[in-house]
Amino acid sequence: MGPVLLCLAVAAAAVCAASSGAPASPGAPAGAVGSCPTNRFLLNCTSNKTLIGIPPAQYQVINISLDDGLLFVNKPSNLGDIITTPTVANDSHDFDFSGSQGIWRWAVTNETCHTARTEASYACVSSNSLCVDISTGYHCKCRLGFEGNAYIEDGCQDLDECVVPNFCNGTCVNTLGSFWCSSCPRGSIFDPHKRVCIYGNGLHLAGLILFVQRWRRHMQRKIRREYFRKNKGLLLEQLMSSDENVAHDPKIFSLEELEKATDNFHSTRILGCGGHGTVYKGILSDQRVVAIKKSRIVEQNEIDQFINEVAILSQIVHRNVVKLFGCCLESEVPLLVYEFISNGTLYDLLHGEQSTTFSLTWEDSIRISLEVASALSYLHSAASIPIFHRDVKSANILLNDNYTSKVSDFGASRSISIDETRVVTIVQGTFGYLDPEYFHTCQLTEKSDVYSFGVILVEILLRKKPILVNCFSEQQNLGHYFLQTLQDGRIMEIVDPQVVKQANESEINEMASLAEICL
Repeated sequence: MGPVLLCLAVAAAAVCAASSGAPASPGAPAGAVGSCPTNRFLLNCTSNKTLIGIPPAQYQVINISLDDGLLFVNKPSNLGDIITTPTVANDSHDFDFSGSQGIWRWAVTNETCHTARTEASYACVSSNSLCVDISTGYHCKCRLGFEGNAYIEDGCQDLDECVVPNFCNGTCVNTLGSFWCSSCPRGSIFDPHKRVCIYGNGLHLAGLILFVQRWRRHMQRKIRREYFRKNKGLLLEQLMSSDENVAHDPKIFSLEELEKATDNFHSTRILGCGGHGTVYKGILSDQRVVAIKKSRIVEQNEIDQFINEVAILSQIVHRNVVKLFGCCLESEVPLLVYEFISNGTLYDLLHGEQSTTFSLTWEDSIRISLEVASALSYLHSAASIPIFHRDVKSANILLNDNYTSKVSDFGASRSISIDETRVVTIVQGTFGYLDPEYFHTCQLTEKSDVYSFGVILVEILLRKKPILVNCFSEQQNLGHYFLQTLQDGRIMEIVDPQVVKQANESEINEMASLAEICL
């Protein structure tokens, strides 16, 4: 039997002895007849493999964790997927076979630590051991600062913390079960790379390293302050503090926080890319899952849109509008931190890959339409200052775990005071959703958002994109195509078959009439 199998056998012997109440010996042969009170702990080491269980339900032992009370096994390949509940466990819930390896969560007995300590068979016999209560009984482990086998006499030995990574920035002195630090002797300095106190030339080198590190940190702080100024951080802070309409104070995150949350903006964290930037999934230090929007282009108008989005979203509290947690102004491009919405966009659900894996029911369609209408109504009429979104489209409607809709992307939005002119110099929006009047007059009203909402209703009815290819292989505006077909009295011919199957004709006509009014 090889050394690995021997280690497993000795460990298992300790467990076996603990369950029988007899002290274990490192030399005791695991699985020896009479050494265990139950076949659950018998190990067979006769075939160059360590096996546990009764044939044919035998499993190869891969590892044993005494501290955690876990035994890891592989399922024999010749058994295929036949065996689902191993005979080595008392109850099926003790055994997890969902992964590539089986994990048996074992306990010494089904007693609590309080009860077991009063009995002669108490298994935690090492002087530096602890008893741990678990749902199925108890098991033993070594105290903090010790390592080894808690089931045998003197099995828990002192851990030398000075030879493993620690937080000592000086001379490390190991003690029984712990350690302590002393400062470096006079004339020496702590080398953070070698983690020792050094003298002489090494001292000068360490001094140079510390100087360079401090200089880099200083320059990094200077650069981040400059970015903060360029990204109008002072203006935003002043805006947030003076605006009486601010419903909640967005947090200004440090770049270091968001780098840590996204693994330095690793490519595997990308949720999506749009015209204005990239969105990353992040996990903050308080375990909140967030979506972090990073602007793509470093231009003043992009920064202005960014500041505008923060100002707009800080005024909004609505269950169907995406929540802004805060922003970061210390990077070259500004960052926005939103609540994470897990199920993508309505556009994906209607036209993308999600449309093949999830079928949007007619009831869901009605509910999502009502939620979006509720959010737009709030923005236009109930917010402290009327807000026009200016880029309402299915790609800007996010869906959470329950497929509740959240209107997002307020970069192009405008808040309108009563006496403010509604003429804008630049038409913003997405082709296929643009209000034709707004496109020609640049006159900004809530009707522009209503027109875009009408296009979304048509998307839901027809399951076609806002710019479609007609029967003549020509690109055509979905809104115009819908209105023309409706005028010809052929609306039921173009409605999506799934909608026709789930909704009756009067319901379809009602939504079509509403879409017509919006358009």
